[in-house]
Amino acid sequence: MNPMQQVVVDKVVVHMGVGEAGDKLVKAEDILRTITGQTTVRTVARMTVPAFGIRKGAPIGCKVTLRGATAIKFLETSLKVAEVEITKRQFDLQGNFGFGVDEHTDFPGMSYDPKIGIFGMDINVVLKKPGCRIARRSIAQRKVPACQVVRPDEAVSFIKQRFGVEVK
Repeated sequence: MNPMQQVVVDKVVVHMGVGEAGDKLVKAEDILRTITGQTTVRTVARMTVPAFGIRKGAPIGCKVTLRGATAIKFLETSLKVAEVEITKRQFDLQGNFGFGVDEHTDFPGMSYDPKIGIFGMDINVVLKKPGCRIARRSIAQRKVPACQVVRPDEAVSFIKQRFGVEVK
């Protein structure tokens, strides 16, 4: 097979939405930092929602972006932990997909602490083929050819082969 047509993991984004700033957000950041081994970035609300007490610009969550070998190692671990059945509906038109983990205590080395509580997280996986940088480069920028776009069926077969996950 042509090496330029092989699907690879571009990045894995792990997100924890807490809904409020303060001590709860700091605990979530510590958990995410422990699980991933990376520094977290706070996410802020895009709009004001009075019913939930959220103001625009207020920190309400945290996220980490993993790339390379770290992303693949984390993805393997989280797919085992989640024991989730990924469906074809979870894949978008570019072959990216996401799933959730209900409890952070399912990860190895993590245990329940009543002072912290239980946090869930969303894991989003971005897939690509080599050569897609053509759309982001500053000189001679071009549209990505149709053959270089990851289709959902290619993403499903990649996930089945590479990670041994059953996709329904």
